[in-house]
Amino acid sequence: MKEAKQICPTSTLKKVNEGALIVDVRNSEEVAKVSFDVPNYLNIPISELENRLHEIPKNKEIVMVCLSGMQSLKTTYFLMNAGFENVYNMKNGIIKWASKGFPTKGDVNSLEITTCCCSNSKCC
Repeated sequence: MKEAKQICPTSTLKKVNEGALIVDVRNSEEVAKVSFDVPNYLNIPISELENRLHEIPKNKEIVMVCLSGMQSLKTTYFLMNAGFENVYNMKNGIIKWASKGFPTKGDVNSLEITTCCCSNSKCC
């Protein structure tokens, strides 16, 4: 099996500006709190992905996203197995996206953004 392509929020923003579609797999309650503020955006909760797969165009670059990048990584592999070739996972999810000040709608403070990646503050 091929390894999923993972990209950072900066690369994601560049791809979105070039026409890529963000597919957010968080549930509607999470999206209602804070969401990506980009033109090419689709919310399909992970629990609905299999039944709504037809809504995702195969002829576009797709970036799968979630809160932290873990659920979207699973869905990236799911799309790859379904024949999608230009699909990426955004590492670290909307938490990292928002920490970089990229476009969002809603209450960013609900994300509990941290500036350090671990409990050892000396590494950051």
